[in-house]
This record gives sequence, C-alpha cells and structure tokens, in this order.
Amino acid sequence: MILQLVDLILSVVFFVMIVHIIMSWLINFNVLNLSQPLVYQIWDGLNRLLDPLYRPIRRILPDTGALDLAPLVVFIGIIALRDIIIPGLARGMMM
Repeated sequence: MILQLVDLILSVVFFVMIVHIIMSWLINFNVLNLSQPLVYQIWDGLNRLLDPLYRPIRRILPDTGALDLAPLVVFIGIIALRDIIIPGLARGMMM
C-alpha cells in the first residue's frame, strides 16, 4: 500500500516535470510568452513546486551556465525509483 502511494506520487512528479520541461522549451523558443498572465502563473507555479527538488541538486552540481542539469538528475532519480527500486522492494516484501 505504501509503495503504491509512493509510486503514485513519483508518477505525478514525473508528469509535472515533463510539463515543466516542455513549457521551458516553448518559452525559450518564444512560442509562449511570460508576459501573458496565465502562462506566467502556470510557469511560476511549476517553478515553486519543483524548486525544492532541484535546489539540493543545483548545490551539488557544478555551475554549467545556462544549461541546468538539475531537472535531468531528478528525472533520472525518479525513473530509477519508480522502475527499479520500488519494484525490487515490492518483490522483496512478497518473499
């Protein structure tokens, strides 16, 4: 039950991160404009949700200028947790 809840939370964070990444591309390529109130509110909300995940990673990673690798590291961590570690724990609890 607990592992299913953790898996659900990780899946939601995974989806929110995908939306954040796609939105950042659209903003960088001027498809979306942050001067539009709705776009700015969504972007600000996503940044506020995901910044607590990214901040500790950003402290550890070297500064790469405009290229932010923290989302990639968190993304890989979520995939590892969701697809490798949680199923392994579930199998271990069944035995």
